[in-house]
Amino acid sequence: MMNYTRRDLAKLALSALPATRLLAKPNSKFGGVQIGINAPYSFRGRPADADSVLKDLISLGLSDVELRSQPVEQFFGAPKAVRAGRNATPEQLASAEALQKWRLAAPMSKFKEFRKTWENAGVKIGVIKFDGVDTMSNDVADYAFQFAKALGARAISCEIPVSKTKWFGEFAAKHKFMVGYHGHANITDPEAFGRPESWETAMSFSKYNGINLDIGHFIAGNNKSPIEFMKKYADRVTHVHLKDRKLNNGPNTVWGQGETPIKETLQTMKKEKYPFQGTIEFEYKVPEGSELMKELGRCVEFCREALA
Repeated sequence: MMNYTRRDLAKLALSALPATRLLAKPNSKFGGVQIGINAPYSFRGRPADADSVLKDLISLGLSDVELRSQPVEQFFGAPKAVRAGRNATPEQLASAEALQKWRLAAPMSKFKEFRKTWENAGVKIGVIKFDGVDTMSNDVADYAFQFAKALGARAISCEIPVSKTKWFGEFAAKHKFMVGYHGHANITDPEAFGRPESWETAMSFSKYNGINLDIGHFIAGNNKSPIEFMKKYADRVTHVHLKDRKLNNGPNTVWGQGETPIKETLQTMKKEKYPFQGTIEFEYKVPEGSELMKELGRCVEFCREALA
C-alpha cells in the first residue's frame, strides 16, 4: 500500500542526512562534469532500501545518481519480483504479475513527492534504471516513462536485445524521453550491445534511442578507446559508466591499474562541456584491508582529481 504521507517523506530526507552534512548539501559536479553512481548496484552487500541508499549517496558527497527502480517502488510497497524467464516457476510468474498490477495502479503524485524529498536532501535522480524491460507489456512500458519523468530523470537506462529497441524506441518517441542502452564486452552476439554498430542500429529506429556508454566494457570488448565513439555520438549519450578493465576481455581492476582511459574520458567531457553524467559503476574486488565505502570514496576522489 502507498500509505506514505508528505511528512513521512520529509522524515526520510532528514534521517538520511549525516550530522556532518546537515548544513551542506552534497555537490559532485567537478570542473563542470556531473559525477554520479549506479545505485544500489554499486553498494552491493549494503542495505538497498531507499533510505539507506540516500544515506550512502550523501556520505560519499554525490549529488546525482543513476537509480534503479526497485528502491523507489519498494519504498511505496511494491512487491518484489524475480524476472520470469522461459522456464519460470508459477511463483515467479505470480510475482511478476503482482508487480505489473501494482505498477499500473501507482499514482505518479507519490513519485513526484519522493523526487522532492531527494532533491531537498541534495541528490538529483538523473537516470532511472529498469530491469526486465524486454518482458514489459505496453502498459508497463508507458508506466516506465511516466515514472522516470515523475522522478525528474533525464533518461531511462536498460539492458535489452538490440532487436527490442525498435519497440521500446517507439515509447521513447511517444514520451520524448531518452533511453540509454547499456553495453557489455560481447561483440559477437548481434543482439548484444558491445560493438559500435549495435548502438547505431538502435539509434536508427528512434532519435530517442541513445547510448549508456560503459567505457570499461567497451575497451575490453573492442580493444580500443571509447573516446572517439563518445565524441561522435555525444548528442545521443545519456551517461557514461566509469570503471577500469583490461583489454581482450580482461578483468575489472582498481581504478588506474587497468587500460581504460577514465581520466582522459572525464577530461574530454570537461573540455567539450558534455551535459551527461559520469556514472561510477563499482565492479572490482575490494582489496584486502579495505572496505567498500572506502573504495567508492577513492573512485569519487579519482574523478575530482581528474577534473581539477
